[in-house]
Amino acid sequence: MRESAGIAVATALPRKNYPLLLTGQFLGAFGDCAIFAIIIGPYTFQLNNGEITLEQQRTVTTVLAAPFFLANVLFAPVAGFLNDRYAKTCGLAWGNFIKLGGAALCASSLVWGGWVQGLGYFIVGLGACVYSPAKYGILPEVLPCEKLVRANGTVELLTLLATLGGAVFGSMLADAYRDGQAIISYGIVVGIYGTALVANMFMARTAENLQVRLGQSTPAFFRHIRDLACSPRLARMLLGTALFWFIGVTMRMHIQPWGQHTLHLKENREIALLIIVLAVGVMAGSVLAGFLHKVGDLRRVPLYGAAMAGIFVVTATIAPDSSWLSWQLTPFGLKLILPVVALVFMAGFFAGMFLIPLNAALQAESDPLKIGKTIATQNLFDNVGMCVASAYLLLANQAGISPGGVFLGLAICTIALCGVLTWGQRTA
Repeated sequence: MRESAGIAVATALPRKNYPLLLTGQFLGAFGDCAIFAIIIGPYTFQLNNGEITLEQQRTVTTVLAAPFFLANVLFAPVAGFLNDRYAKTCGLAWGNFIKLGGAALCASSLVWGGWVQGLGYFIVGLGACVYSPAKYGILPEVLPCEKLVRANGTVELLTLLATLGGAVFGSMLADAYRDGQAIISYGIVVGIYGTALVANMFMARTAENLQVRLGQSTPAFFRHIRDLACSPRLARMLLGTALFWFIGVTMRMHIQPWGQHTLHLKENREIALLIIVLAVGVMAGSVLAGFLHKVGDLRRVPLYGAAMAGIFVVTATIAPDSSWLSWQLTPFGLKLILPVVALVFMAGFFAGMFLIPLNAALQAESDPLKIGKTIATQNLFDNVGMCVASAYLLLANQAGISPGGVFLGLAICTIALCGVLTWGQRTA
């Protein structure tokens, strides 16, 4: 009787849980990007009004972004333990509940000051850390094996669309609700996280494994990191995906000060358009890479990295008085500089071509019995790359490096690490 009931529940889970999972994932990722745009939006106006300098804006933007990544690095082992021990549906709900609390704390910074904003965004990152392993780990529990590849692709596509929409929506809120009205922006994001939480709470509870102990799970996690690091080929894949996120976060956080200083962009919406172009480029490159590459073929990956580096070098040559800036359109009153759009799109395109072969090879060549820990390890490496990106931007600002110089440094880092990937292929 119990066995037949279990089969009935397992049969019902795909129908009920999968669409609710996609709903919660989209809204949660949408909120993550929207709240960051709201946090940094006011500094655009302060710079335009002469209240802060470009260096101060660059520093504040970098410092406020770092807590999100830091939370993912510090609590990755604990998140893995929670994901192994408790129902994945609980992990999803906990993640969005923590995000909701972090957003509310960010809103309280309007009264208590900017330091609360950083703490609130750290808590949002903590919620994302708890949520991330559960959103992938739950898929085999709610879907048959033959649908997992398509489901992973759907989750990634929704995440990208949420990233685009959240960045634009958050920028629009930051432009629309300033100063005393900013509480409205935060209230809307709290509502988004709340809706995601409700979607998770309506999911049918999945299985748990209370035999898992923190004292066993955490050492096993670090042993798996050691095993992956000792495999030259898998270690290079982890290094490559971390490089992708280092590049992505550097560009994401640097586009705002670069856009204001070099491109003379005055509104958050104009800066958000460049972020959209970057993401669309990544999407296009990712799709094409899926057609051009066989799983495990990484021979052209360093070439894509070299192409990105070349684009960064060209981008570094754009000056505030460059003739390139005269080639522009103004749809809906927003400045769109055509050569810059092309460069940003191509950077994203080659980034997508760079990432997808690495991701596919890592998943295909990892131990199937430890794929969950492998994904958790990859998340850790990727977030370390994001933290390094924050440190790089902060140090570059403190050293007085120009916005163009930051792109030149990014090109040097990309070439150096791609050289490591190429050398590793020849010696493997």
